Amino acid sequence: MKKTTSLLLAAMVAGSVLTTSAMAEAKKGQKYYLKKLKVCKKDGLKNGAVFATKHARKEWAAINDSGKLLDEWKTICPSGAKKISKMKEKDIKNLYDFVWKFASDGEVPSCG
Repeated sequence: MKKTTSLLLAAMVAGSVLTTSAMAEAKKGQKYYLKKLKVCKKDGLKNGAVFATKHARKEWAAINDSGKLLDEWKTICPSGAKKISKMKEKDIKNLYDFVWKFASDGEVPSCG
């Protein structure tokens, strides 16, 4: 019984750590958008929320799986195409986490 309880507690702690990590990545993606992709306002994107809501979560996942994520971002924000092309792998992952989390069928962000 004690082993089962310990395993359950360990699983709960691990799950909360992984969830926090995923939220942190989306937060980093939000910061990246605010810092590097403000230029998207020229394309009619008022803020990061509008950028993220261009697709639903399943659509963002399919675009990511097909390897067309950067191309889609460049289509949505042509003014930021240069900056998108120069993104580091970690920034791509973080921005993807952001757009997935705050997709049209996702959470509502409190960002600019």
